[in-house]
Amino acid sequence: KRFEFVPADIELKAGEDVVVVVSSLDFVHGMNIPDLKQRYDLVPGRATRIPLSPRQPGVIEFVCDNFCGDGHEEMHGRFVVRA
Repeated sequence: KRFEFVPADIELKAGEDVVVVVSSLDFVHGMNIPDLKQRYDLVPGRATRIPLSPRQPGVIEFVCDNFCGDGHEEMHGRFVVRA
């Protein structure tokens, strides 16, 4: 929803392929994952499937890249990849 990803931290396990399913409640938000060179439009009412294959522990940041209002700059999250 506007100004936040819920949950903001998503835990993944290194070496496990996953598909993260994301949706928007209110606006066409953008989900940009710079480290993976991936970008998605999150359209209200539509599930967006994001395949991920984290191979090593660490943190992968993501941000909203469609301006959604005054709190847009704070709309970010991360995939926390555990060993």
